[in-house]
Parts: sequence; C-alpha cells; structure tokens
Amino acid sequence: MKLLSFEEYFKKSLKDPEFKQLWEKSEIEYQLSRQIIKKRLEKKMSQKELAKKAGTTQAIISQIENSSLNPSVDLLKRISVGLGSKLSIQI
Repeated sequence: MKLLSFEEYFKKSLKDPEFKQLWEKSEIEYQLSRQIIKKRLEKKMSQKELAKKAGTTQAIISQIENSSLNPSVDLLKRISVGLGSKLSIQI
C-alpha cells in the first residue's frame, strides 16, 4: 500500500464534491486563523498577551486560532490593533 503525502491526499480529496464544498466553506476561517497565528508568533506574543491587548480572553483567541469561532469584525479590529496591524478585508 502506497502512502500518500498530505498534498496528494488533499488533491484526491478535492475531487469529492462533498469534501470540496466543505473545504471551500471553511477556507476563509482557516486562512484567517493561520494569519493571526503567524502574526502573533512573529510578534513573539502568547495567546494570553494578545487577548489582553484585544480586550478579550485567551480562550476566545484559542477558538479563533483553531477555527471553532467566527469572530465579529469588531473583534478582528481589536485583534489587529493588539498585533500592531491594520485589518484589511477584500471582496
């Protein structure tokens, strides 16, 4: 049995219409969480430090980072300020 790399498995999975629909539905949240994590780590901040600067809790930051919470624009603005960044939304 040949083992598939993640990339091979992902490409194969995208051929399944149900999987593709679920992926496309969650991709924005995934990309958002990755950007927040990346920026936070670049700043060498803990979730707790970011939460304090954003006026929220560490649990909320954790939920956003693991894509289990869809944050409001207001919360995203506060997180951006806490990260010393500018929030940009494109459609």
